[in-house]
Amino acid sequence: MYTYDLLETGCYYLVKEKEDSPVILIRVAVVTDHCLFVQRYDEPMETTWKLKKDSLFDIIECLSDDAVKAWEVYYRSNQDAFFEEDDEE
Repeated sequence: MYTYDLLETGCYYLVKEKEDSPVILIRVAVVTDHCLFVQRYDEPMETTWKLKKDSLFDIIECLSDDAVKAWEVYYRSNQDAFFEEDDEE
């Protein structure tokens, strides 16, 4: 078992919160003395505060800058497909 305290600000991680949970992508946006503000890249994206002592089942990997760039291209194009405005009136 791991804790959120091991995660660094600004980094993207693939993690499992529980043994039987799916792999999720998170990014640590803000760190305070006792908590972390975490962005979860689910559909839709979700933000939440976590205590540093909250447990994680597994920290699978910290994504490299190249992996984040490749993922962002896919993520943004996927978002555009869902949020395009209908110009027909």
